[in-house]
Amino acid sequence: MVKEIVLEPDEIIEYVRNDVKKDDVFELAYNRIFAPGIVLGITPEDEETGEGLRIGLQLTGEILSDYVEIDLHRVKDEILEIRHNPTGDKDDEENLIIIEARMFDSEV
Repeated sequence: MVKEIVLEPDEIIEYVRNDVKKDDVFELAYNRIFAPGIVLGITPEDEETGEGLRIGLQLTGEILSDYVEIDLHRVKDEILEIRHNPTGDKDDEENLIIIEARMFDSEV
């Protein structure tokens, strides 16, 4: 069963902090970038500054397969969608979680 949820940028940060683990399949779409990959690690925020929460991904792609580290606090307002599969199997639709970012307040 595919689970679809809509979260605010700060809620997305909280979701990644609490629910994303090493070896999960994680696809991040932000700004004009699409970064699909396997989670190699998550670096928590710096205790003094509060900055950080970086996710390390081994990108999976036909042309490019490399390691990137993305600071989620820096891109949180540009995140469009996250696809997260905690089982680590990109073809496992049963456990896929799709997180869509709430881009603006709907009451305006």
